[in-house]
Amino acid sequence: MSQALEVRNAQVFYHDVIEAVRDVSLRVEPGRIVALLGANGAGKSTLLKAISAILYPEEGRLIHGTIRFGDIDLAARNADQIVAAGIVHVPEGRRLFQTMTVEQNLHLGGYLLAKVELAEAVERVYALFPRLRDKRNTLAGLLSGGEQQMVAIGRALIARPRLLILDEPSLGLAPQIVQDIFEIVRKLNAEQGLSILFVEQNARLALAVSEYAYVMENGRIVLDGPSDMLARNADIREFYLGQSGSGERKSLRDQKHYKRRKRWLA
Repeated sequence: MSQALEVRNAQVFYHDVIEAVRDVSLRVEPGRIVALLGANGAGKSTLLKAISAILYPEEGRLIHGTIRFGDIDLAARNADQIVAAGIVHVPEGRRLFQTMTVEQNLHLGGYLLAKVELAEAVERVYALFPRLRDKRNTLAGLLSGGEQQMVAIGRALIARPRLLILDEPSLGLAPQIVQDIFEIVRKLNAEQGLSILFVEQNARLALAVSEYAYVMENGRIVLDGPSDMLARNADIREFYLGQSGSGERKSLRDQKHYKRRKRWLA
């Protein structure tokens, strides 16, 4: 059954003192690719962690708002239950077990699967990322950054997600590797109907890959819309994709002519 992810008026604090996400609402329709853009510190990764229920290691907490996946209240579930519900998160920095082999890392994504199902799932990952088959017995710590990202995404896919969350998938990777990875992302979406929510600082890349996008600044959503429309938006082009004539990057929230639209607040 197809399910939409819907975040309504989310507010996240760290240590009950630092507000990282303020009144954020977004939606990922089934089978869509949605991008979340913003500079470092905008609150993007925090929002993804709130969706996946992995704020607790950093003493973060969702204190207001709702997060739902279809009829499932994610805010009332732990990380394992959210994975079982079909949402799998590939964190920034890959987070592989460096002293384990490629195949051992992949197996960790299938802890809920029977042995035969796990073997079939691993083969599907090798079909998507043929380079990993040759590296199956190589320690993850000896892989290139691009290969590590392939393992991280492959491990997530073994859990058979309905919604895949990617945090900075292009970070630190060569342009050709980034292109290859996003081609796989497009293929998964087109052929399997996999919903994808990803965070990306490269706005041009994000708007080219996604169908819909949200822009975050200082913990808030300041703009959203179809990606092709945002790519043509004068404010985005001047204040996000490029720079002002003085070379100083500006904020959308500082522009008097800009008014943030209300969403799902009725």
